[in-house]
Amino acid sequence: MGIALLFAALFFAMRTTGSSHPEIATIVPTPDRLAKPTLPTSASQADYGAQVYWLSCLPCHGDRGQGLTDEFREVYPPEDRNCWNSGCHGKRPYANGFTLPTVVPALIGPGTLQKFPTAANLHGYISAAMPFWKKGSLTEDESWQVTAFLLRENGFWRGTVDLDESNARSVELSYGLIPFATRQWIEVQNKNSILIWVVLIGILAILILGVLILKKIRNTTTI
Repeated sequence: MGIALLFAALFFAMRTTGSSHPEIATIVPTPDRLAKPTLPTSASQADYGAQVYWLSCLPCHGDRGQGLTDEFREVYPPEDRNCWNSGCHGKRPYANGFTLPTVVPALIGPGTLQKFPTAANLHGYISAAMPFWKKGSLTEDESWQVTAFLLRENGFWRGTVDLDESNARSVELSYGLIPFATRQWIEVQNKNSILIWVVLIGILAILILGVLILKKIRNTTTI
Protein backbone atom coordinates (compact mmCIF):
# COMPACT_ATOMS: atom_id res chain seq x y z
CA MET A 1 0.00 0.00 0.00
CA GLY A 2 2.87 2.36 0.91
CA ILE A 3 4.61 1.69 -2.41
CA ALA A 4 1.41 2.45 -4.30
CA LEU A 5 1.02 5.73 -2.46
CA LEU A 6 4.68 6.57 -3.16
CA PHE A 7 4.27 6.02 -6.90
CA ALA A 8 1.07 8.06 -6.85
CA ALA A 9 2.82 10.92 -5.10
CA LEU A 10 5.74 10.83 -7.53
CA PHE A 11 3.33 10.84 -10.53
CA PHE A 12 1.41 13.79 -9.11
CA ALA A 13 4.64 15.69 -8.44
CA MET A 14 5.84 15.11 -11.99
CA ARG A 15 2.53 16.37 -13.41
CA THR A 16 2.55 19.53 -11.28
CA THR A 17 6.23 20.38 -11.79
CA GLY A 18 6.10 19.77 -15.54
CA SER A 19 8.88 17.14 -15.41
CA SER A 20 6.68 14.61 -17.21
CA HIS A 21 6.04 14.72 -20.95
CA PRO A 22 4.60 18.21 -21.53
CA GLU A 23 1.41 18.59 -23.49
CA ILE A 24 2.06 19.97 -26.96
CA ALA A 25 0.25 23.28 -27.44
CA THR A 26 -2.01 23.53 -30.45
CA ILE A 27 -0.77 26.38 -32.63
CA VAL A 28 -3.40 27.94 -34.86
CA PRO A 29 -1.68 29.56 -37.84
CA THR A 30 -2.59 33.14 -38.59
CA PRO A 31 -4.45 33.27 -41.90
CA ASP A 32 -2.68 35.09 -44.68
CA ARG A 33 -5.02 37.94 -45.52
CA LEU A 34 -3.24 38.53 -48.81
CA ALA A 35 -3.36 34.91 -49.99
CA LYS A 36 -5.17 34.02 -53.19
CA PRO A 37 -8.59 32.48 -52.44
CA THR A 38 -8.98 28.83 -53.37
CA LEU A 39 -11.80 27.56 -55.55
CA PRO A 40 -14.32 24.98 -54.29
CA THR A 41 -14.87 21.77 -56.24
CA SER A 42 -17.90 23.18 -58.04
CA ALA A 43 -16.88 26.80 -58.41
CA SER A 44 -19.57 29.35 -59.16
CA GLN A 45 -19.26 32.59 -61.09
CA ALA A 46 -18.90 34.46 -57.80
CA ASP A 47 -16.16 32.06 -56.63
CA TYR A 48 -14.14 32.94 -59.72
CA GLY A 49 -14.98 36.55 -59.00
CA ALA A 50 -13.27 36.22 -55.60
CA GLN A 51 -10.02 35.49 -57.43
CA VAL A 52 -10.54 38.40 -59.83
CA TYR A 53 -11.18 40.63 -56.81
CA TRP A 54 -8.00 39.34 -55.12
CA LEU A 55 -5.86 40.15 -58.15
CA SER A 56 -7.37 43.44 -59.32
CA CYS A 57 -9.37 44.97 -56.45
CA LEU A 58 -8.01 43.80 -53.08
CA PRO A 59 -4.82 45.94 -53.09
CA CYS A 60 -6.91 49.13 -52.90
CA HIS A 61 -10.34 48.02 -51.65
CA GLY A 62 -9.17 45.71 -48.86
CA ASP A 63 -9.19 41.98 -48.22
CA ARG A 64 -12.73 42.19 -46.83
CA GLY A 65 -13.97 44.94 -49.12
CA GLN A 66 -13.48 47.47 -46.30
CA GLY A 67 -11.63 50.01 -48.41
CA LEU A 68 -8.07 51.25 -47.97
CA THR A 69 -8.24 51.60 -44.21
CA ASP A 70 -5.31 52.24 -41.87
CA GLU A 71 -5.84 48.78 -40.41
CA PHE A 72 -5.64 47.10 -43.80
CA ARG A 73 -2.51 49.02 -44.83
CA GLU A 74 -0.78 47.55 -41.77
CA VAL A 75 -1.01 44.14 -43.48
CA TYR A 76 1.35 45.31 -46.20
CA PRO A 77 5.15 45.37 -45.87
CA PRO A 78 6.34 48.55 -44.07
CA GLU A 79 7.72 50.09 -47.26
CA ASP A 80 4.32 49.80 -48.98
CA ARG A 81 2.07 51.16 -46.22
CA ASN A 82 2.30 54.89 -46.95
CA CYS A 83 0.28 54.81 -50.17
CA TRP A 84 0.01 58.60 -50.59
CA ASN A 85 3.69 59.43 -50.17
CA SER A 86 5.68 60.84 -53.04
CA GLY A 87 7.33 58.00 -54.90
CA CYS A 88 4.53 55.59 -54.03
CA HIS A 89 1.07 56.69 -55.16
CA GLY A 90 1.21 60.31 -54.05
CA LYS A 91 1.38 63.45 -56.17
CA ARG A 92 4.74 62.41 -57.60
CA PRO A 93 4.38 58.65 -58.14
CA TYR A 94 7.11 56.33 -59.30
CA ALA A 95 7.83 55.97 -63.01
CA ASN A 96 4.78 54.63 -64.84
CA GLY A 97 2.88 54.77 -61.55
CA PHE A 98 -0.42 56.46 -60.74
CA THR A 99 -1.78 58.84 -58.13
CA LEU A 100 -4.14 57.11 -55.73
CA PRO A 101 -7.38 58.86 -54.65
CA THR A 102 -7.36 60.15 -51.09
CA VAL A 103 -10.29 57.91 -50.18
CA VAL A 104 -10.77 54.41 -51.57
CA PRO A 105 -14.35 53.33 -50.75
CA ALA A 106 -15.53 50.10 -49.18
CA LEU A 107 -17.29 47.64 -51.49
CA ILE A 108 -18.66 45.17 -48.96
CA GLY A 109 -20.70 46.09 -45.90
CA PRO A 110 -23.54 48.40 -44.82
CA GLY A 111 -24.17 51.31 -47.14
CA THR A 112 -21.91 50.12 -49.96
CA LEU A 113 -22.79 50.02 -53.69
CA GLN A 114 -25.73 52.36 -53.06
CA LYS A 115 -25.09 54.50 -56.13
CA PHE A 116 -25.80 51.51 -58.40
CA PRO A 117 -29.54 50.83 -58.89
CA THR A 118 -29.02 47.40 -60.47
CA ALA A 119 -26.36 44.78 -61.09
CA ALA A 120 -26.19 45.98 -64.70
CA ASN A 121 -25.17 49.47 -63.54
CA LEU A 122 -22.50 48.04 -61.26
CA HIS A 123 -21.14 45.82 -64.03
CA GLY A 124 -21.05 48.72 -66.47
CA TYR A 125 -19.03 50.82 -64.05
CA ILE A 126 -16.58 48.00 -63.29
CA SER A 127 -16.09 47.30 -67.00
CA ALA A 128 -15.37 50.92 -67.87
CA ALA A 129 -13.61 52.35 -64.82
CA MET A 130 -11.95 49.49 -62.94
CA PRO A 131 -9.36 48.59 -61.93
CA PHE A 132 -8.32 52.16 -61.21
CA TRP A 133 -4.70 51.56 -62.22
CA LYS A 134 -5.65 50.04 -65.61
CA LYS A 135 -9.19 50.97 -66.53
CA GLY A 136 -11.09 48.61 -68.80
CA SER A 137 -8.46 45.87 -68.60
CA LEU A 138 -10.81 43.19 -67.26
CA THR A 139 -12.32 40.77 -69.75
CA GLU A 140 -16.10 40.57 -70.08
CA ASP A 141 -16.15 37.32 -68.10
CA GLU A 142 -13.95 38.80 -65.36
CA SER A 143 -16.21 41.85 -65.08
CA TRP A 144 -19.28 39.68 -64.58
CA GLN A 145 -17.42 37.41 -62.16
CA VAL A 146 -16.30 40.20 -59.87
CA THR A 147 -19.76 41.79 -60.11
CA ALA A 148 -21.33 38.50 -59.02
CA PHE A 149 -18.81 38.21 -56.18
CA LEU A 150 -19.56 41.67 -54.80
CA LEU A 151 -23.31 41.12 -55.06
CA ARG A 152 -23.05 37.75 -53.32
CA GLU A 153 -20.93 39.15 -50.50
CA ASN A 154 -23.48 41.93 -49.97
CA GLY A 155 -26.43 39.54 -50.08
CA PHE A 156 -27.88 40.69 -53.41
CA TRP A 157 -27.21 37.60 -55.48
CA ARG A 158 -27.54 33.87 -54.82
CA GLY A 159 -25.16 32.81 -57.54
CA THR A 160 -27.22 29.76 -58.53
CA VAL A 161 -27.04 30.90 -62.17
CA ASP A 162 -24.53 33.12 -63.92
CA LEU A 163 -25.09 36.84 -63.91
CA ASP A 164 -25.19 38.41 -67.38
CA GLU A 165 -26.97 40.92 -69.60
CA SER A 166 -30.15 38.84 -69.59
CA ASN A 167 -30.78 39.09 -65.84
CA ALA A 168 -28.55 41.85 -64.43
CA ARG A 169 -31.19 44.58 -64.71
CA SER A 170 -33.61 42.54 -62.61
CA VAL A 171 -31.14 42.38 -59.69
CA GLU A 172 -31.96 45.56 -57.78
CA LEU A 173 -29.68 47.03 -55.14
CA SER A 174 -32.33 49.34 -53.68
CA TYR A 175 -32.79 47.29 -50.50
CA GLY A 176 -29.41 48.25 -49.13
CA LEU A 177 -27.40 45.58 -47.32
CA ILE A 178 -30.16 43.04 -46.65
CA PRO A 179 -29.43 39.31 -46.97
CA PHE A 180 -31.54 37.27 -49.38
CA ALA A 181 -33.33 35.46 -46.57
CA THR A 182 -34.34 38.79 -45.02
CA ARG A 183 -35.34 40.21 -48.39
CA GLN A 184 -37.48 37.15 -49.06
CA TRP A 185 -39.09 37.55 -45.64
CA ILE A 186 -39.87 41.19 -46.42
CA GLU A 187 -41.37 40.23 -49.77
CA VAL A 188 -43.46 37.50 -48.13
CA GLN A 189 -44.64 39.95 -45.48
CA ASN A 190 -45.58 42.44 -48.17
CA LYS A 191 -47.55 39.78 -50.01
CA ASN A 192 -49.19 38.70 -46.76
CA SER A 193 -50.09 42.31 -45.99
CA ILE A 194 -51.74 42.68 -49.38
CA LEU A 195 -53.61 39.41 -48.85
CA ILE A 196 -54.77 40.53 -45.40
CA TRP A 197 -56.03 43.83 -46.81
CA VAL A 198 -57.88 42.01 -49.58
CA VAL A 199 -59.53 39.72 -47.01
CA LEU A 200 -60.45 42.65 -44.73
CA ILE A 201 -61.90 44.62 -47.62
CA GLY A 202 -63.84 41.53 -48.67
CA ILE A 203 -65.22 41.05 -45.16
CA LEU A 204 -66.12 44.73 -44.95
CA ALA A 205 -67.89 44.53 -48.30
CA ILE A 206 -69.86 41.48 -47.13
CA LEU A 207 -70.84 43.27 -43.89
CA ILE A 208 -71.99 46.35 -45.79
CA LEU A 209 -73.94 44.18 -48.21
CA GLY A 210 -75.49 42.33 -45.25
CA VAL A 211 -76.55 45.58 -43.59
CA LEU A 212 -78.09 46.82 -46.83
CA ILE A 213 -80.02 43.55 -47.24
CA LEU A 214 -81.27 43.70 -43.65
CA LYS A 215 -82.43 47.30 -44.10
CA LYS A 216 -84.23 46.33 -47.28
CA ILE A 217 -85.93 43.40 -45.53
CA ARG A 218 -87.02 45.66 -42.64
CA ASN A 219 -88.39 48.28 -45.00
CA THR A 220 -90.31 45.58 -46.86
CA THR A 221 -91.85 44.10 -43.69
CA THR A 222 -92.74 47.58 -42.38
CA ILE A 223 -94.67 48.37 -45.52
